[in-house]
Amino acid sequence: MSPKVYSYPESAEVSSAVGQHVLKLQDEALAKSSTFKIALSGGSLGKVLKKALIDNAEVAPLVKWGQWQVYFSDERLVELAHADSNYGLFNEMVLTNLPESVTKPQVYTIDESLLSGKDGQVEGADNAKDQQIAEAYEATLPSKFDLILLGCGPDGHTCSLFPGHGLLEERSKKIAYISDSPKPPPRRITFTFPVLENASSIAFVAEGAGKSTILKEIFGDKNSQLPSKLVNDLDTGVQVSWFVDDSAINGVDVLASKY
Repeated sequence: MSPKVYSYPESAEVSSAVGQHVLKLQDEALAKSSTFKIALSGGSLGKVLKKALIDNAEVAPLVKWGQWQVYFSDERLVELAHADSNYGLFNEMVLTNLPESVTKPQVYTIDESLLSGKDGQVEGADNAKDQQIAEAYEATLPSKFDLILLGCGPDGHTCSLFPGHGLLEERSKKIAYISDSPKPPPRRITFTFPVLENASSIAFVAEGAGKSTILKEIFGDKNSQLPSKLVNDLDTGVQVSWFVDDSAINGVDVLASKY
């Protein structure tokens, strides 16, 4: 299926559309199952989710947090309270802002007890324990995600899958360990393509004029091997959507609509 692009002038409108999309997929999932299985990336996504699902008075009452199972599409090998932790950002932006009366979602994090080294750096790290972290996280994964929410880096990376990296070819593991991330910190775990290929839906959120250059390649160069482009090209039945502001697709040859 061709990716769908939804674009708006303002960031608040982008967040609102993301909220509508999440609600739609939540309700579809809960019509068939007792849980909504969602995976999140880091970056600015925590702020988007707060605006989309908590600050939005129309959407907030309709989010059935108690039936959510939340995973992370990649995670830095740092303590959960560390500034670089994707869980830490989600906790700060979303979990701590949920009303006391709301049943909290079930959140799956890395096993903090297996962490070694400091600040996700290679020096002093125990490679065997890092591999254990990846294996333990893979063991928690559902057979299929209802939604994977992703960001797109200025280099076209997504999850912790970077351009030209060997993990783009990983097929045997659903969660892989990476110790040479070009973006700090170097030690992380990440979804691999088998997880992305098997999802029901994937949605990117990309905002700002700084994204337009890479989006030109992702949508305009059919031979591009950028990780985000490879997700766009998935032919396994997963619906890929993009939620962007107008500045991010300025000059990009793509047909955009409203959600």
